[in-house]
Amino acid sequence: MPVQVTIRHVPEAVRDALAVRAARERKSMQEFLVGELERIAARPSAADWVAQARADKTYSAVTLSTDEILGHRDADRR
Repeated sequence: MPVQVTIRHVPEAVRDALAVRAARERKSMQEFLVGELERIAARPSAADWVAQARADKTYSAVTLSTDEILGHRDADRR
């Protein structure tokens, strides 16, 4: 069941920018904001993404020295 969310103290410039974006997509402000909130909620947060990447054991950490890194970089330049 949908719920109502109220956001207070939104700067007028922000509201105006969002209204322009909604109008470009030919949507009401409510339709536009619901879509944006759904898009944000579908993506993991940065902290969740980092935690998931750290937990992923598919890739092992590769340790290279500075000399090895520069050597690989310079090999393409020769």
